[in-house]
Amino acid sequence: MNIPLLVNAAHPLAEGFEPSSLSPALPGSEVLLESECAAALTALVRAVGGEGKIIAVSGYRPHGEQVLLWENTLRTCGEDFTRKYVALPGCSEHETGLAIDLALDTGGEVDFIRPYFPYDGVCGKFRARAAEFGFIERYQSGKEHITGIAAEPWHFRYVGAEHAAAMAAHCLALEEYAELLTTRRSLHGQREKL
Repeated sequence: MNIPLLVNAAHPLAEGFEPSSLSPALPGSEVLLESECAAALTALVRAVGGEGKIIAVSGYRPHGEQVLLWENTLRTCGEDFTRKYVALPGCSEHETGLAIDLALDTGGEVDFIRPYFPYDGVCGKFRARAAEFGFIERYQSGKEHITGIAAEPWHFRYVGAEHAAAMAAHCLALEEYAELLTTRRSLHGQREKL
């Protein structure tokens, strides 16, 4: 079992990283995701009857766009807010094409940094089935000390169904899960040497 790509301030992306292929996050959307991730998202939204209700706000961001987002948010919202809600350039999952910010379409303006994605209705159905389609709610409340990012109920990360199911079953953040898998591999390797 491969360890899902962990991207955060302690695990930045390799310079020049690019997703292998990109596709619209949802049919008709200008937001892009890594192609396998986009297909899984589309299937999940359809499975919960979310077409036209759940919208893609932000997916893949090239490094330069992440730099601009960081700088603009820092200038307009201040350092504390920026560090809570915007990842440092090179340390953002959005640069992988495997992360999506979603919103419930209320017909009004959508907050790009903190879109509205409640825990009930179609959004609740989305969360309930997310792991089945390979997604995790990446930045959960109560895990801020582990992830280094404030709770973001709108931000989902594609890790694949097997990993997502294991993480959901044990309420693990990606950092905890990656550490667990690394420890298991290390112990397995030590047993093989004996």
